[in-house]
Amino acid sequence: MKLLFDENISYRVVKKLEPITECLHVSRSGLKMPAKDTQIWDFAKKNNYIIVTFDEDFEDLSNLYGFPPKVILVRMGNSSTQELVEKFTLKLAEIKQFYVSEIYGLLEVF
Repeated sequence: MKLLFDENISYRVVKKLEPITECLHVSRSGLKMPAKDTQIWDFAKKNNYIIVTFDEDFEDLSNLYGFPPKVILVRMGNSSTQELVEKFTLKLAEIKQFYVSEIYGLLEVF
């Protein structure tokens, strides 16, 4: 399972989650910053990542193009790095099920 964290999520979240799952921050992807949503979408699709974001534009892209890539839409508002890490750690089993699902392309995390 590979998670690609959008620019709107702190790179510190990635550093804290790296020990439990493969993840990458968009700023480390090699894409020119600021990356356009469509560039992030294409990168995730090509490299088999799930996009993790606060940005609802990715929900629109998912509805328009389907999946892959899959999208995890974070609906936690302004949350600290630690709160996000705790939530993703708590939801890791659910995220793994989402990753292998052939039915679902969008997961909302509250």
